[in-house]
Formats: sequence, C-alpha cells, structure tokens
Amino acid sequence: MICAGRVVIVTGAGRGLGRAHALEFARQGASLIVNDLGIARDGGGAGDEGPAHDVVAEIQALGGRAVASGHDVATADGAVALVATAIEAFGRLDVLVNNAGFLRDRMLVNLGEDEWDAVMRVHLKGHFLPLRNAAAHWRAESKAGRPVDARVINTSSAAGLMGNVGQANYSAAKAGIVGLTLVAAAELARYGVTVNAIAPAARTRMTEELFAAAMAAPEAGAFDAMAPENVSPLVTWLGSAESRDVTGRVFDVAGGRIGVMEGFRHGPSADKGARWDPAELGPVVTGLLAKAAAPEPVYGT
Repeated sequence: MICAGRVVIVTGAGRGLGRAHALEFARQGASLIVNDLGIARDGGGAGDEGPAHDVVAEIQALGGRAVASGHDVATADGAVALVATAIEAFGRLDVLVNNAGFLRDRMLVNLGEDEWDAVMRVHLKGHFLPLRNAAAHWRAESKAGRPVDARVINTSSAAGLMGNVGQANYSAAKAGIVGLTLVAAAELARYGVTVNAIAPAARTRMTEELFAAAMAAPEAGAFDAMAPENVSPLVTWLGSAESRDVTGRVFDVAGGRIGVMEGFRHGPSADKGARWDPAELGPVVTGLLAKAAAPEPVYGT
C-alpha cells in the first residue's frame, strides 16, 4: 500500500495503460480521479462516459475510492475542472498521471495540418494544461505553508525519443513532452513536486494494430510481456512518497524491463576561438562525428 492516502488523477484512464495505472494505484491505497472522454482510437466519435465509469466500478469493487471525470484535458476549462474535481471529491491532490492520447498516422508527405494539430493538441497540450493547473495548486499550497509531496508522471514514447516512420506528428508531440518534463522538474522542485516521464511499450488500442506481431498475446500460461499492467508498477512507485528524490528522468519500460533513458548530452566539440569559415568545416564535422556515439535507428527503418 505504498500510495495509501494519496489522491491521484489519471487521464485517459478508461482503457489500456490508463486503466491499468488507475487500478494499480487503487490496489496501493490511492483514491482516483478516472478521466476519460471515451472517444475512438483516432480521437473521433461523440464520446462515451462508459469506460471511465466502468473503471470506477472496478476500483470500488476492490474496496477503493474513485470518481469519474469526462473533462477534456486539452482545454483550459477542462484542465481547471479536472484538478478541482480531485480537491472537491477528496480534499487534496498528490499525483497527476498524464496519459490521454490518440493516433492519426500518416507518412510525412501525406500528413494533413488537421491531423498534425489534433495529435499535438491531445498529447502535448493535453499534458501541459493539467500540469500547469496542478502545479498552480501545489505552489499555492506550498506558499500557504502546507507541506507538498507531489508527483507528475508524463507519458512519452520511444517514437518521441528515437522517431517512428509514419508518426511525425505523434513523435514530435512525444518529444515535446520530454522537454516539458525537464523544464517542469526544474521549476517545480522548490514546491515539493517531482516530474518524470515514461516511454512505455504495451498492447493498447494505439499499438495492437500498428505493431500487431510484436503486441500479440502469448500462449496461455506464458508471461504476457506486452500487457499494459506491466508498466503500472513503475508509474505507481513514481507516484509514491518513496520517489521524492527522483525527478527529471525518462524511463523506458516494457514487460519486466525498466531502463533509464539517457538523452542529449554534450559530446565531442571543436573550438577554433574565432569564427569558422564554411570551407574548413568539412573535416571538422567529420572528425566530431567519428568521435560521437552513433544515433539510435529510427523505428520502421
């Protein structure tokens, strides 16, 4: 029960990873705000309150406490109402798990502006707005002299870290989430808030068709490495009081494997001490690249 007494918001919690996170937090003693619009895999449809309410019912069947939220986290009003729901229902907020998202995949030359905007909106803006409003609440609590021991867990992707052919919009949004995580971790530490991100691999509506072979369920009795429930223990631990010294990190998690991603670092360099002439840069750049680590290959190449 490492999250006993904590209040947790999980966005996109009606299915897949979000549902698994919400249920694991409940098993570990947390009270939940289960946020989900109940829309289709591509973000279409009129929305359905059923998935969020179904997860609430599952949590209550476990003996836990939960309320459903149908707020659109990519709108300013929705994000404000989401945080307010937690405080009204349970009197506090300790953890925000940003997980909501959908896909609109196209090769770059066929990618429409509306498809770009929609994916950026739900993933990047849908992380920023709840984070901003939760952070404002925790800052106010800290300035009022009330102790804060809060957590944010953002959801990036291997596509955001290394790219994936056919997912320029999704990859860009997920890379942006890493940048947002790093800045938020630096800015919010003074208020008692940690901010980390995960890059999960699991079988969800977004992956079971795109990576059908890799995501297929195993034979009965074998370890199901792609089950979304495998990701949730790390997310739950990151939401606990035990993780207060961990912030600004990105974790790669799938099956029984957990890794720490090591992103951009200062590598080999050359300093002339004066302005370079373009004609002399060929051998300089070639020499630097020879010393640098080779880049990870883009998925799908």
